[in-house]
Amino acid sequence: MDKLELQKLRDLPIEGVAERLGLRVTRHKTLCPFHDDHHASMSFSVRRNTFRCFVCGASGGTIDLVMRCLNKDFLDACRWLADEASLPDSLPKREMERGQEAKPFDAACYERFFEHPWLNEAARNFLFEERRLDERVIRWCRLTSWQDRQGVSWLQTPYYSKDGQLTGIQNRNLTKGASPRFRFPAGAQCGIYNLPVLNRLHAGDELWITEGCSDCWAMLSSGHKAVAIPSATLLGRKDIEQLSTLNSQLSVEFHMYPDRDAPGERLFMQLQQVLPSLVHHQLPSGCKDFSDYYLSCKHAI
Repeated sequence: MDKLELQKLRDLPIEGVAERLGLRVTRHKTLCPFHDDHHASMSFSVRRNTFRCFVCGASGGTIDLVMRCLNKDFLDACRWLADEASLPDSLPKREMERGQEAKPFDAACYERFFEHPWLNEAARNFLFEERRLDERVIRWCRLTSWQDRQGVSWLQTPYYSKDGQLTGIQNRNLTKGASPRFRFPAGAQCGIYNLPVLNRLHAGDELWITEGCSDCWAMLSSGHKAVAIPSATLLGRKDIEQLSTLNSQLSVEFHMYPDRDAPGERLFMQLQQVLPSLVHHQLPSGCKDFSDYYLSCKHAI
């Protein structure tokens, strides 16, 4: 393995990698995914580009975090990081070492799960009681659920291309503090979320840019058309290229509520370079992201 490429992976922003893995980072801390954590005991050192949990002792850098969160070995964790950050593909593939091609995402294997979506009690509680989302949005997004052999409930979120082709799946663990928090099938492409909404846009419409699926669901439940990018601090080259294409093809207004933190504002500035007309909206005090804002409005009704 090329040492320069390996160093590039280790130099990726640790907090961005954490967010790409589904961890919510606030003031350099997050709930530790490796034990039943309720007090954000995992801390990030931006200077050292490392993480450490002061309860269970888990620590390391970007590659270690991916290995532990996704239960991958060293080589697979490196490949995942390279793919997520859209780095040049010079890392060796285990499949190629065995004379085989890497397996692509098998959409046909999963499409049937979303033909008749079903939500178990844990999923309904998460979506409708905790998040208070519109049922029409959940149907549009084709969210479904399942339970593994250990009895853990998972929320299954499909990612589609603009033309409706299934490109990836995100499985979210609905057990608070359980690990791993997210799972992705092999080869899944979970980049910009909710691309089919682009087919419903007309000239002069507003398209809202959100961060992550949850904020996108909240924005859609508010009556707006929205897509979501995966992460605030690790915006991949593929995502940027896709946004640039949208900007050149669509005659719409782009809007955004950045998270009320430094990464959120940096993200807005980064996106504005790709979407020059992107309009900044300020979240009220006490709301860290649009999901918080949406819930505060729902509770006020």
